Amino acid sequence: MRAEAGERIVIRGMTVETPDRHGEIVEVRGENGAPPYLVRFDDGHETLVYPGADATVEHPQ
Repeated sequence: MRAEAGERIVIRGMTVETPDRHGEIVEVRGENGAPPYLVRFDDGHETLVYPGADATVEHPQ
């Protein structure tokens, strides 16, 4: 997975009851766009994310 600051990340809910989480990548801490990413989620929460198979990065068109 590769990303740049300012791109959006979506982490899919693992169960039907768990909603997807959407956020903005604030900082890329890995080399050449690799994880981990500092993410500010839409609810205002910021955390360091090591995305798994349930995550996708939305690259601008």
